[in-house]
Amino acid sequence: MGFYQNRIMPHLLNLAMRTAEHEPYRQRVLSQAEGRVLEIGVGSGLNLPFYTDRATEILGLEPHPSLLAMAARKSAIIPAKLIGGSAESIPLDDASVDTVVTTWTLCSIPNPARALEEMRRVLKPGGQLLFVEHGLAREERVRRWQRRLNPVWKRIAGGCNLDRPISKLLEDAGFRIGRVETGYMRGPKTVNFTYEGCARPG
Repeated sequence: MGFYQNRIMPHLLNLAMRTAEHEPYRQRVLSQAEGRVLEIGVGSGLNLPFYTDRATEILGLEPHPSLLAMAARKSAIIPAKLIGGSAESIPLDDASVDTVVTTWTLCSIPNPARALEEMRRVLKPGGQLLFVEHGLAREERVRRWQRRLNPVWKRIAGGCNLDRPISKLLEDAGFRIGRVETGYMRGPKTVNFTYEGCARPG
């Protein structure tokens, strides 16, 4: 399982995120990124084509070397500085970025509370966290299934969690949510309840 999770699973998840249905989310979120931008979990660079000239510098943080290598090929066309490392220990100075971006990333970070504290640390006081994530659904019936399936899902899906309460995680980490929209993408409700929005350091 270790080899599967560490080497193969990131590539399978990367393929799963290449759907046309994800593109409108990427366009909406990334068009708002401005200034010096830090993308958490840049993966193979799927988001890079969606940044606009409002982003003056793009930093991509990613723990998987194989995905970083894939992102490097895209960054030759769309300039980005790629950084190997963990979201729980971001190798950047305090208050050094204008925008932090997470897209379908918080589900798989081992310690999301610590990672969000780090994101808040590196954001400038007036900075913004832009996010689109899947997580705990609104309906109790769906939540029950998410909680039942999560132990098995997490093992086969590279540490991805179905039942993380995204808004609560943000607020507990000291963010003030300015806007959040929730709803289901197409597909099984257990894996497709989506949070999209913007938060700022509280």
